[in-house]
Amino acid sequence: MTLWNNDEALFALARRELFTAVVGDIMDKMGLRHQFLPPYLKPLHDEMVVIGRAMPVLEADVFDEQPPNSANALMAKPFGLLFEALDALKPNDVYICSGASPNYALWGGLMSTRAIRLQAAGAVLDGYARDTREILHLKFPTFCQGRYAQDQGPRGKVIDFNIPIEFGGVRVAPGDIVFGDLDGVCVIPRAAEEEAFHGALDKVRGEKHVRQALEAGMSAVEAFAKFGIM
Repeated sequence: MTLWNNDEALFALARRELFTAVVGDIMDKMGLRHQFLPPYLKPLHDEMVVIGRAMPVLEADVFDEQPPNSANALMAKPFGLLFEALDALKPNDVYICSGASPNYALWGGLMSTRAIRLQAAGAVLDGYARDTREILHLKFPTFCQGRYAQDQGPRGKVIDFNIPIEFGGVRVAPGDIVFGDLDGVCVIPRAAEEEAFHGALDKVRGEKHVRQALEAGMSAVEAFAKFGIM
């Protein structure tokens, strides 16, 4: 029996009851053992949570904002397809970007303002964010390697978006669910989402019984033998 009938209901349920660790545990049991993005990703604020559908963005390093005599017309566009990618966000989308070296910021305050207007769910970046005070004021969920003010203008361009990407060895396809909290960011493939979230809800609800048993004095060995959860 499905406990939700649309994305809004699922995402609200996950925010209310779940956390990334329990979803990751279930995916491990499903054989999906490489779904967490690298551990260096952190939220700009500990209370930030992101959950939504992936809108993958592919970035590439460049060494001149508009290099002369380029054979690629895209090189003449400042920031490449960045603004088109940003404008393509839909409600509950997560702007998830990889492909760049960690030499410049991939996200900032004005991008957050536009994303909020489009009702996007957050940004997950294999690189840095800047305008941190502004993003924190906006409370826009942003997960990244850290904070760094150096601009991408003469250093990087978005070369494509809404296509499959790899992020730290994890394949991210458009429409996959991206779920991030203080403990990490995981990617739940669309084909696995129903089983993963049902299993996670069962596990987290079962953990309440384990916690009560441990608080009452039951040993860890006995608790695992009885509940199969720890």
